[in-house]
Amino acid sequence: MNRNWLAVAPAEHVELARSAGFMQICHGKASPLRRVQPGDRVVCYSPNRHYSPSHRARGKDRLQAFTAIGTVKEGAPYQADMGGGFHPYRRDVAWHDAQPMPLTVLRNALTFTRQRNWSYRLRQGLVEIDERDMATIAEAMFTSGARADRREDGTSRGSAAHTSDS
Repeated sequence: MNRNWLAVAPAEHVELARSAGFMQICHGKASPLRRVQPGDRVVCYSPNRHYSPSHRARGKDRLQAFTAIGTVKEGAPYQADMGGGFHPYRRDVAWHDAQPMPLTVLRNALTFTRQRNWSYRLRQGLVEIDERDMATIAEAMFTSGARADRREDGTSRGSAAHTSDS
């Protein structure tokens, strides 16, 4: 039976991974990716637009949106060479054509956000979510293209692609 995963990464990292057809989480560690299997579904949650080790900078760059959704392809995790001695582990994913969706729109409809310390769990970088939550997120991301809050550039107000302030 396939499982559903929520992967946490900055939107700029998610977009890079989407464009190249892979997922990379937890600073490139292999162990979380070994739990993910072919056929599993994954949704990316981006608390911020850009990676910043500074706690202060993160607050100014807040996004808090689901930014990508896909299905894990056949094959095992593999290492990539990003130069400078950095060899992160990745897993191939068939990313679906979907629009980013702000967490605020779905928060009350999701089971995992009702759990105690739910946001603290996201620090793990990869958490399993139930089928109902995955379906709720997927439906919102796949139908958000018809929403009235679209900008002229085709992005929604919660889009990772839109980086200027509202």
